[in-house]
Amino acid sequence: MPETTSAPVTAVPALPAPSAQAERLIELGVHRLAGLSAAELRAFAASAETAAAEAAADGGVLLAVHPDRAPASALAPLLRRDGKPGFVVSDMSDVDLFAPLDTVALPDAPLYLLTGVDRGDRMANWSPDEALPALTAEARTPLLVSEGIHWVLQQPAALERNHCFMTIGSRLRKANGALDARTPALWISNGTGRDGRERRDAPKVGWCWAGNRHTWLGFASATDRRTA
Repeated sequence: MPETTSAPVTAVPALPAPSAQAERLIELGVHRLAGLSAAELRAFAASAETAAAEAAADGGVLLAVHPDRAPASALAPLLRRDGKPGFVVSDMSDVDLFAPLDTVALPDAPLYLLTGVDRGDRMANWSPDEALPALTAEARTPLLVSEGIHWVLQQPAALERNHCFMTIGSRLRKANGALDARTPALWISNGTGRDGRERRDAPKVGWCWAGNRHTWLGFASATDRRTA
């Protein structure tokens, strides 16, 4: 395994309270996208307050909508940075086919919580193939691409230049059962290539090869997923 990085980073602020997260999702229309009422989302957030209090020392809890209800392709355009909307790269039009790894268990519910969300900066310059077994050994679970988007929707500071993150809990399986070599990630566009200059500094959902290392990408993970 490569050494963990010791480069200075900006600490990611704690997540807002579940009630504030619910209002943010309602403001963005995510509840309608998921086929839920605003009242249902608020009720779930209210029931999550105890879990949030217990997890306060670990950054709080992240309220997430199940990806079957709110896919990454629909969530990405809701991201904002410097007034610019988020986007999915053009060569990842199949982003919604990236499903949870067999080792990632999602609650059977439209809404759930993630605890102990971490950007994984210490694993910057690791490859996904190297990071996944290390996270598993630490009893941590890698974030899905939709969960990573939820995190940045609620806490934009989770995405900063030179300190972005991969979401390797989501992978695409080929027809033969093998994993596609692409691994999803969230970072900030430089406005080059097919992104277009007008998208410089916009939040971006893209991918990297599973065997490649990048000094500016950590590996986002959590300690648990639970219902309130």
